Amino acid sequence: MLRLAAIAVVLFGSVACNCSDAQPGSTGGGASAGSGGGGGSGGHAGAGGGTGGASMFSDFPVAPILDGVTVPFAADAGTASAPCVLEPEDGTLYPMDWLRPRFSFAAANGEDGFQVTLRAPNQVNPLVVFTSHPSWTMPQTMWGALTAHSVDVDFTLEVRAFKQAASAVSPVATSKFRIAPAAAAGAIVYWTTSNGTALKGFFLGAETVTTVLTPPAVPGSQCIGCHTSSPDGLFAGFSSSSNSGNGDESGVAMAAVDGGAMTPAFLSAAGAQLLARKQQQAPTFSAGHWSAGDRVVVSNYNTGGNFELVWTDLEATSTDQGTGWGVLARNGDTGHPASPSFSHDGSKLVYVSSPTVTSGVTVYTTADLYTIPFANRAGGSATAVPGASDPNAVECYPSFSPDDALLTFARVPNGERSYDNPKAEVWVAPIAGATSHRVRANDPPACAMVTSPGITNSWPKWGPLKTTVGAKTYYWLTFSSKRAGARPQLYVAGVVVEGGTVTSTPAMYLWNQPGDEANHTPAWDLFQLPSIN
Repeated sequence: MLRLAAIAVVLFGSVACNCSDAQPGSTGGGASAGSGGGGGSGGHAGAGGGTGGASMFSDFPVAPILDGVTVPFAADAGTASAPCVLEPEDGTLYPMDWLRPRFSFAAANGEDGFQVTLRAPNQVNPLVVFTSHPSWTMPQTMWGALTAHSVDVDFTLEVRAFKQAASAVSPVATSKFRIAPAAAAGAIVYWTTSNGTALKGFFLGAETVTTVLTPPAVPGSQCIGCHTSSPDGLFAGFSSSSNSGNGDESGVAMAAVDGGAMTPAFLSAAGAQLLARKQQQAPTFSAGHWSAGDRVVVSNYNTGGNFELVWTDLEATSTDQGTGWGVLARNGDTGHPASPSFSHDGSKLVYVSSPTVTSGVTVYTTADLYTIPFANRAGGSATAVPGASDPNAVECYPSFSPDDALLTFARVPNGERSYDNPKAEVWVAPIAGATSHRVRANDPPACAMVTSPGITNSWPKWGPLKTTVGAKTYYWLTFSSKRAGARPQLYVAGVVVEGGTVTSTPAMYLWNQPGDEANHTPAWDLFQLPSIN
């Protein structure tokens, strides 16, 4: 038996967003790690600030926290394998407004207990937790104190596993992480294909999700899918189909995200009629064209048997081409377009060019990213993005960073389908640079025994905020992945630019999302969702 510690605790060691393309396994058990114990309740993490400098803080208790273990134990070191630390991955960078962290781990030898020790150089005491669960979630008050006192310092997490009916414990597994001197902000709205289609969402830092839109709230809709935010965060623009089994026939609709699902007051009858045209998908807006008299959406529309990038005047008084809508020129590009993304300043668009486009967001064979100027609704010369036009890859699903300096996109091998491809990975490239960066978040921990490519890392989108502190600029992106099982789940990663060099950090699992649902195609913006905790 493990020996009871007598007085002091002796610590161990030192579719086309397509309705017919619903993801496999969209019902049933969860894909996330065990829920485990923890203290505190939900809500937004404290914004905090400061690095703490030379000051020392006592944000961790002196006594161990017991979670499902009646007494702490002391034991001799054994020779078994160390547990696998699943969260946080080594090198994780948390935004200051992140969910209170969940530490999760997997025993290597059937152990039923874990000792978790967390150290920081500016904390007087280490945090020590004994738990019988495969995860432990930090109390909100503790996390708020750390975001106030321990920003931009190295935390070292140590985990050992033990059997409560034996005397040996495992070797230690370690993981390091930091809290960035930057928040991520905004809200994520994502598409779920479990039990029908719906858009659900949450503020970053909130511990629950809310249903934003369902087909019954949208006149004539049986399926809703690919979506984005209006620049003011009040509305979602999304694909809507009257056929629950086929999203390829979708038109575009708009509805408020505050729970009322109202259509915009500025949307004219002609504008609504133009949005509802069939085989029109992937709407995108720009803050540069979002004021009275200049409210524009760009979408991918099958006109005359070929997809084109088209603009639509949401306040149009006529449905005539050239007045209410028009085709954007892509001079020099002989391919067909898909998946447009409008720059925030309204000056240009990035899109996918491919010889084979089967819907507004699905391409086959070869595909590269191109940009065109918006040029007051005229378009212009198409230019291949240097870091996203590899002849050996299909680049797809592009998104502009909040300052329009970077692109994120998915890549699959040349000759393959872009949609729901297990080989998809997330990449980043400067809009004007020739070098692309494979995001570190593609790779789960090695001990998880799953690797990329093979886990469908796709649909990346930037967060709405960038923060510059000293020489570093912090960005955040979200994406979906099947690393936890057949159902896609949402993750977040940091991207840091310093001196022109792009680096990235491991993936962070959004543990507030339903693990038993298929969650993907996230949009991350300043959505004005109903208040949720």
